[in-house]
Amino acid sequence: MKKRGPAFWVPTLYFAEGLPFVTINVVSVLMYKSLGISDADIAFYTTLVILPWTLKPLWGPLLEMFKTKKYFVIATQFMGGIGFGLLALTLKLPSFFQYSIALLAIIAFNGATHDIAADGVYINALTGKEQAEYVGWQGAFYNVAKVLSQGAFVYLAGQLEGSIGVVHAWMIVMALFGGILIVLSIYHARVLPSGGAAGEVKTAKEAFGTFWDVVKTFFEKKYVGWGIAFIILYRFAEGQAMKIVPLFFRADRAVGGLGLSTSQIGIIYGIFPPVAFIIGSILAGYFTAKLGLRKSLIILCAFFNIPFAVYAFLAFTTPTSLVTIGTAVVFEYFGYGFGFVGLTLYMMQQIAPGKYKMAHYAFATGVMNLGLMIPSAMSGFISDFLGYKHFFLWVMIATIPSFLVTWLVPFREVEEDAPPAPASPAQDK
Repeated sequence: MKKRGPAFWVPTLYFAEGLPFVTINVVSVLMYKSLGISDADIAFYTTLVILPWTLKPLWGPLLEMFKTKKYFVIATQFMGGIGFGLLALTLKLPSFFQYSIALLAIIAFNGATHDIAADGVYINALTGKEQAEYVGWQGAFYNVAKVLSQGAFVYLAGQLEGSIGVVHAWMIVMALFGGILIVLSIYHARVLPSGGAAGEVKTAKEAFGTFWDVVKTFFEKKYVGWGIAFIILYRFAEGQAMKIVPLFFRADRAVGGLGLSTSQIGIIYGIFPPVAFIIGSILAGYFTAKLGLRKSLIILCAFFNIPFAVYAFLAFTTPTSLVTIGTAVVFEYFGYGFGFVGLTLYMMQQIAPGKYKMAHYAFATGVMNLGLMIPSAMSGFISDFLGYKHFFLWVMIATIPSFLVTWLVPFREVEEDAPPAPASPAQDK
């Protein structure tokens, strides 16, 4: 099979990686809000179901043992499409919340497995220089998923809510997510590199030995304790804000919210903020490739965290203008896109290198999601206690640990890996 350049598959691969996570973590929040679920339940349960993204290091090493990374990417994209189709059907049931949450958990497990394999393809198919060059595109198209999911499709749901009802509106949207993933699985079957063949594992003893070696070598890496602290704390403030921002947008003005409709939120998220994110991600990729990660990391951290102040501004001023609200979100998204590159490259260049790149990167992203999940799960209770104004002031205080750990984290010297050999036709299936 003809080898395709990274431009043919990096954008679509990370679009497919972003879609399930954004849908579960953000879009489902707005769906359940429209379906009448309480803020505290929404924040808690939609955070709980993303647990697989934290636990994926437990089965990540297994993907090093069987098939190719490409095989798992295609299989999980197809199964994710089926899962969203089933989720759409549950919304008509009397106990839809319980059934839909259970399906979201299954989709999350499938999505986390997809992410392990997708990141394995990226890390193994590209050299360190190529990783830095394409990391902006990776982050950009991961968040193009946000354009479609929390922008265009949230807007579509809002429009359909008024014409065919809330339940049927969200059934259509969830079914569309499923269809997109199935189409992507067919496309990637043709263009994706194998990401390297798995080692042969013939017995359960060999499998356990490989798994233990993956775990042991991860924790033997130099400065791994600092690395874990950095990965957890870099997104600590984001974890506080991410669940509450869309709820704050939807909440009535009488309780301190902005009183926006579902369609208005779709308009805000679906036009300029995602473009700002993409521009920020791409610029940061080239900026970091030129300056080096060590020198640029504190700058990336500032870009990532400081823009969260716009939500405190919106909470205290409660503007009615969509232009004002949208401009604030654009500013935050540009900084988010620029700053997130720092965390991604740190995990790829300081944590992943070694014998088990894919599994160790999965460990790192699992730790990252744990650091995101804990504050996110509690954010609804904190917001209810403090109110929106003081909650977003608290978010700014929560940025301090990120700056401290970014300033202090040491770097280890990692040799540049040689480009991987092209996969044989037998492997590239």
